[in-house]
Amino acid sequence: MDTNLLQEAKDFIISCYQELNKTQNEIDKRIEEITKQINSTGSYEHTLFEIDHGAKMAWRNSNRCIGRLFWDQMHTIDMRHLKTEEEIYQAILKHMEYATNGGRIRPAITVFEPQTDHKHIRIWNHQLIRYAGYQLENGILGDPASVEFTKKCIELGWEPKYGKFDVLPIVIQINDNPPKLYELPEDAPLEVDIRHPEYEWFEDLQLKWHGVPFISDMSLEIGGIRYTAAPFNGWYMGTEIGARNLADEDRYNMLPQIASLMELDTKSSISLWKDKALVELNIAVLHSFREDGVSIVDHHTAAQQFNKFEEKETENGRPVTGNWAWLIPPMSPATTHIFHKPYKNDIVKPNYFYQPRPY
Repeated sequence: MDTNLLQEAKDFIISCYQELNKTQNEIDKRIEEITKQINSTGSYEHTLFEIDHGAKMAWRNSNRCIGRLFWDQMHTIDMRHLKTEEEIYQAILKHMEYATNGGRIRPAITVFEPQTDHKHIRIWNHQLIRYAGYQLENGILGDPASVEFTKKCIELGWEPKYGKFDVLPIVIQINDNPPKLYELPEDAPLEVDIRHPEYEWFEDLQLKWHGVPFISDMSLEIGGIRYTAAPFNGWYMGTEIGARNLADEDRYNMLPQIASLMELDTKSSISLWKDKALVELNIAVLHSFREDGVSIVDHHTAAQQFNKFEEKETENGRPVTGNWAWLIPPMSPATTHIFHKPYKNDIVKPNYFYQPRPY
């Protein structure tokens, strides 16, 4: 018998059932059932409420996430019964529709069949919605972070559009079968055109970003069971878009152009042109999302929410783990309490884990 699996299952059942105010009798009975299942099949199957609470606990234990105050609001969609790539793709579309909710974003996770010796499912995309990156002779067009994946999509038969913000297709692979590619319908991704409340020229930059961050390449681990396909989402913190995706030099690198249009002195760093351009880009992102009625949080509010999360966890007798380098916002971090606190980067399960690229 797999004693490691049984131990992880026991640990999870005890913590999960205690949090849900189940009786000791219910805990003992469930552990007995699981022991029998592992004895006879080598594995066991979660109930719906175990997956639901396990996915929430995994969010609560995510050391890199500043938005954990809302961990218990995650909606779980159980799709473990699906067998084909087409069925999985249709479930992804339903998840996107539910979570997007016309802009009033709802945190959700869709859980597909777990990994076994005979089966594993992978969604190749890092996020369900991401923009293509094309390596051209004179440089990269689009998102440099997507160049390799874009090449793979083209190899699989995707028709490149050669634009700056082309939504990539969904790629699904079951076992070692050839991956299957699905083009998203035009209305599936909610996108926000980025404009500025004061600078009219900002619209001429023709920037946009998708409204919902759907992470789709991480595995969910609950009680020793690995779900290698379990896409989930929350909503964006403004700096993820304004201080990273659109600002990083190895991404869309918009700061020099914005600084130039602001007529800043870009010859010397002493002018703090990068900082000024960065602030205005982030103002534009927050303004555009708010104007369009799409959920987003600024980094100061997010830090206050994280502070509340820490207080709640302390009240419940749970130590707060965290990866400081990821928790501090990428803009003005010292203005948040997180910057001034140490966090233990201990890994607690259930949790979400990075997986090797399937391509």
